[in-house]
Amino acid sequence: MSKTYKDVGVDITKGDAFVEKIKKKVKSTYGENVISGVGGFACLYKMDDERLLSAGTDGVGTKLLLAQKFNKHDTIGIDLVAMCVNDILCTGAKPLFFMDYLACSSLDVEVSSSIVDGVVEGCLQSSCALIGGETAEMPGLYKSGEYDLAGFAVGEVYRDKLVDGSKIKSGQTILGLPSSGAHSNGYSLLREIYKNDDEMLQRLLTPTKIYTKEVTPLINDGLVSGIAHITGGGIHNISRLNKSLDYELNSWPDIHSASFMDAHTDLFSRISKDSKLSDEELYKTFNMGIGMAIMTDHPEEILSLIPGSMVLGVVKEGSGNTYMRTL
Repeated sequence: MSKTYKDVGVDITKGDAFVEKIKKKVKSTYGENVISGVGGFACLYKMDDERLLSAGTDGVGTKLLLAQKFNKHDTIGIDLVAMCVNDILCTGAKPLFFMDYLACSSLDVEVSSSIVDGVVEGCLQSSCALIGGETAEMPGLYKSGEYDLAGFAVGEVYRDKLVDGSKIKSGQTILGLPSSGAHSNGYSLLREIYKNDDEMLQRLLTPTKIYTKEVTPLINDGLVSGIAHITGGGIHNISRLNKSLDYELNSWPDIHSASFMDAHTDLFSRISKDSKLSDEELYKTFNMGIGMAIMTDHPEEILSLIPGSMVLGVVKEGSGNTYMRTL
């Protein structure tokens, strides 16, 4: 019997329920400048009549354990930046700055320096500044050699460039931008599936793709009406953009077709085979080769601009559902 994400201790449904439970408490702290808070890809705060700040925070999850297992720490910082920056891009924001938090049992200068190398590289890819951070040694909490990372990204978006899902409408095309691999989600399950396959585990250290260079020009040219970062929850992340519509995915890469063995998706063909998970479980746990989804009235122009991008489906009237004809 195949194990699911929930079987190895990660319950996405429970996480969603937690967010719903705390929303009222969190909103009690809001002032008039909070435009969008908990529940979206990133939060929005009014600076003046024209400008908003977009903020996001995240970690890298148990992908960290692979970096520690193989003593390879120079790319995990890219993942950290990517998880935060890709979220604020979903609001149309230009990344401004990033801060990191490193917690460990005891500071290893070489390892920590290598981690920061990755954070710096991620910031360079994102065109944002690493303006500071914090390091904490907690030997009573972490075992020797263990560490954890968290990151915080802030960006700026002008109101006329804001991407908040309100401009999505029925009939628009859903496009997908290719991922670089498993990114930073589903690793508790992946580590279980490949616990005896070091070669595959090392392959899973491929860093998360950062989409600043691809997505920012589309935002500036007004070509997008919605952007979804495909992370935990998989394809269902798309429906978070606008709950008054449905998102029919009729062209998502088919894991059972020969074309699925393209360079950026052969990893998922392997995961599909080895995990023995149902299509539904695969698509709600992993990005399945698509790291970003874009809603647009200009599909042909975007397809010509971004190599590897593809049509995924169409927006329809509905009530906030994402579904696939193949499931």
